[in-house]
Amino acid sequence: MEQWLSVIQDVGFPIFVSFYLMHRVETKLEEIKNVLLSLN
Repeated sequence: MEQWLSVIQDVGFPIFVSFYLMHRVETKLEEIKNVLLSLN
């Protein structure tokens, strides 16, 4: 059981950070898209 807990701690945190960063990048890309569309 302790091995599984260790694996979840080692893998879960990087996955959480990755999803958080992808969400931030997605919102920034959406803003860039809206600005580019407004230039037309």
